[in-house]
Amino acid sequence: MNSVTFASFDLPVGEGVNGLYVQALSLRSEGGLFIDLNTFLAYGKDCVGWNFEKTGNPVYLHIKQTRKLVPEDRPSKKPTLLAIGFEDRPSKKPTLLAIGIEGGFDNNEAEYDETHNIVILPDYVTLPFPSVELPEKVRLAVDAILMAEGAERKEQVAAWTADKKQTSAYAMNLQQIDNGKIWDGTGGNNHAIEHYKETGYPLAVKLGTVTADLEGADVFSYPEDDSVLDPLLAQHLAFFGIDFSSLKKTEMTTAERELDQNTNFDWNRIQESGEEVEPLFGPGYTGLVNLGNSCYLAATMQVVFSTRSFCSRYYMNQNLKPAFVAAPADPTVDLNMQLTKLGHGLLSGKYSIPALKKDDTANAATTTDTKQEGIPPRMFKAVIAASHPEFSSMRQQDALEFFLHFVDQVERVHSGKPDLDPTKSFKFGIEDRIACSSGKVAYNRRLDYILSLNIPLHEATNKGEVETFHKLKAEKISEGKDVSSDEIVRPRVPLEACLATFSAPEEIHDFYSTALKAKTTAFKNAGLTSFPDYLVLHMRKFVMEEGWVPKKLDVYIDVPDIIDITHMRSKGLQPGEELLPEGGSEDEAESNMPVADQDIVSQLVSMGFNHLHCQKAAINTSNTGVEAAMNWLLSHMDDPDIDIPISQQGATIDQSKVDTLISFGFQEEIARKALKASGGDIEKATDWIFNNPDASASSDMDATSSSTVQTPVDAGLTDGGGKYRLFGIVSHIGTSTQCGHYVAHILKDGRWVIFNDDKVGASVNPPKEMGYLYFFERLNS
Repeated sequence: MNSVTFASFDLPVGEGVNGLYVQALSLRSEGGLFIDLNTFLAYGKDCVGWNFEKTGNPVYLHIKQTRKLVPEDRPSKKPTLLAIGFEDRPSKKPTLLAIGIEGGFDNNEAEYDETHNIVILPDYVTLPFPSVELPEKVRLAVDAILMAEGAERKEQVAAWTADKKQTSAYAMNLQQIDNGKIWDGTGGNNHAIEHYKETGYPLAVKLGTVTADLEGADVFSYPEDDSVLDPLLAQHLAFFGIDFSSLKKTEMTTAERELDQNTNFDWNRIQESGEEVEPLFGPGYTGLVNLGNSCYLAATMQVVFSTRSFCSRYYMNQNLKPAFVAAPADPTVDLNMQLTKLGHGLLSGKYSIPALKKDDTANAATTTDTKQEGIPPRMFKAVIAASHPEFSSMRQQDALEFFLHFVDQVERVHSGKPDLDPTKSFKFGIEDRIACSSGKVAYNRRLDYILSLNIPLHEATNKGEVETFHKLKAEKISEGKDVSSDEIVRPRVPLEACLATFSAPEEIHDFYSTALKAKTTAFKNAGLTSFPDYLVLHMRKFVMEEGWVPKKLDVYIDVPDIIDITHMRSKGLQPGEELLPEGGSEDEAESNMPVADQDIVSQLVSMGFNHLHCQKAAINTSNTGVEAAMNWLLSHMDDPDIDIPISQQGATIDQSKVDTLISFGFQEEIARKALKASGGDIEKATDWIFNNPDASASSDMDATSSSTVQTPVDAGLTDGGGKYRLFGIVSHIGTSTQCGHYVAHILKDGRWVIFNDDKVGASVNPPKEMGYLYFFERLNS
């Protein structure tokens, strides 16, 4: 039988091994891991039979890990610190910002013995490996697997390994000045940067990080804006009479601070640090392992799988085996399969058990009372991020962008069966009513999954306290003192005020009215055409300051447990209202054409320049003045399109410019609209996008009219009353959405629960006022 099995065994040696997902938790589970030697896909004991039934592939490599026994008479570790509860310093100095890899920090994990066998299904005939009796192609396949670096391992390295520092371009020819001073740039408040701007001195070294090993010193290059290597650091220090060989380390390097922040998340209110959080285990209380800056994914998916729609679709009404059978040959790339797997992992309770703890003094492993193993969502992340380069990276991401990308991908896979689509529980319609000075109106409709709200700081309920705090802060700064965290007072803005900004009238300048055949000022009001089962509110805490500098608003939002948005329902065309007439796109395009300042054009023409060239010069310098226009004209006289009429030039949009804006993260439709509005200038188009945050690809502010009857855009949307209960919060700590940490708080079984990656516990004081995304569930009448 075995010879027949091997004879029919067709092995694509060397193919697919690099994508092998071998997880330590699976290897150490009771059944170990079975790797199909035809496809190199790995299965647990419960699923390997399904794969055999589906594919007929009989030959598998079985890998099993068992914990090594620790001799009870082993001498205890000699302490090197006079302290209790502190770990020793690593015996070997790490050279990489990494954990558990060569050159990185030791992760102090328990050691395991690993066994390998060849298993032949369906009878689970077991043959030892290695064995000379096995066919050569089987031995080659197994060797390839055992020598391959699995996808999990590659992701771990990518997640933790910092970029290697480069040698500074300024180090080799550094001009040093002996003025008898060593400048101190500590203390924050941008003092070091201001010193660089004043002097232009490019390199700085943090003396507290300098030891006999100069490679570990923290040297920063301000022109290069990065930590760098200075190969002549010893010489540069000696210039000031500093003997590096006698220095001892007193400060953490930038890389060590980065590691400290990445490994210690108990620093903020959103994680309820300092509170006695009771650990929770069981169905619905399973944590997600952080894969390296993946907290945005973990927090979002915990809330998503707390909804009835996703719970029913991927757990209650979807078993693992039917999903596996329906999946393509490679189930690792099937979103439906991976969501079913994730749903069962999070909701079954099978993996929500206390984690094993390393015990150096006993052979038996003990369990912790506070931590669980959690599940690492690697395959799900690989699938959902396959079409998005940013989510495929190991960098921190915006939880809002991930949520929108996620629902878009799920909706796409349900395009042929919308009745099964769980994302429709989030979808709702928005209607914009636009009234122009002609007295006529237009209605635009679009769909969305989130309600994005501005935060009106002028509506703060504690303005007096905030003003008093700012005065105190100014006094302390003038005295060189710091403001303690207990003294900080943040504006408190009611959620009702944020919701009111969405419905408030908005003035639209340069609106093209098809009734007036000209541009005019119009007013826009927005309302909802339907109320979804789950309403997601996004708080616009990140705003752009002058110079496109992102800033996070330091503000609290007072969010009630119950909200009523019934008044936000749109009313549609009202009796007595007259719709704007349908207008041709040619009229609108002509009205949007940039116009040159005639005074500037006249002065340039009087100097002997071509009239068309002068118009282009004025337009491309935003009519700022004759001098700017002349400079532009002199530098663009030889442009190949200089003689093309402005009307024709504006009719087409350079695709390369569209691609440039898309690379900045903007949608293609928005990019085209911005370029059209800015005469094809990328910088002006970017400005236009930031100044028009409500611009939508699906709604054009110059639209003319629409019908008030139920349209296909509204068909199939869930609807009901306007009362909602808060059930989920995704909070963020950090200066921008691309850094920091995300945590979820979810109302389960009548109590709030904190989901902080793989830590799950009963929340003592949920940070309702600090949310970035708020999830509400509609209350049934």
